[in-house]
Amino acid sequence: MAKRGILTGVSVGPGDPDLLTLAAIKAIEAADVIATPNIGHKRQTALSIAQEYVGDKELLDCSTPMVRDAAQRHAAYAENARKICEVLDSGRNVAYLCLGDIGVYASYAPVHEQVVAAGYEAHIIPGVTSFSATAARLGTVLCEGNERLLITPVMAGDVDEILDVKANKVFMKSWKEVLELRDKLEARGQLDCASMVANCGLPDEKVFLHLADVTEDDADYFSVVLVKEK
Repeated sequence: MAKRGILTGVSVGPGDPDLLTLAAIKAIEAADVIATPNIGHKRQTALSIAQEYVGDKELLDCSTPMVRDAAQRHAAYAENARKICEVLDSGRNVAYLCLGDIGVYASYAPVHEQVVAAGYEAHIIPGVTSFSATAARLGTVLCEGNERLLITPVMAGDVDEILDVKANKVFMKSWKEVLELRDKLEARGQLDCASMVANCGLPDEKVFLHLADVTEDDADYFSVVLVKEK
């Protein structure tokens, strides 16, 4: 049996190429094929972050629809896994680029699981999370002492329940729902404890020390809101 290639899920960090780890750089440079997630927008963020080390390597486009329809998402993940296995069968190694850290709400996870279940070797390289970079950009820390930290994607129906928890909170992937979050924080008298960074580390980064200053035009899928307990 011919030697199969190896899949490596590579976390590329939140946006600034300087936050790529040495392990990530080595994995990208060692790969034969670079798998790039495509969420349907013209911008391929993970690829742009790692472009310096990707060079002219072959690219494998992996559709990653950001939709609520689970069946549509899982179908895309299965197709991505199939395409990756096809490359691995040719003996070539694949590096799958993933924004932020693979261990936190990443679309790479189901692809990795399917490739491993099919009998292929696969590894994961961790990276800097978007919320770690956001806190640093805001000049603050996520938690200290005995403070708790709650990390969640913004889902409109869950916001009230989450806000009831006594903890510092990180709301990821807030997009347009950040306005509802802002209103709920204002109603609770917590709005002055909230900040936001959109597209942290990217050329179109926006920093808001006060969430109250955010408008609908400022909202982006890659927006992270930090809410500190009083």
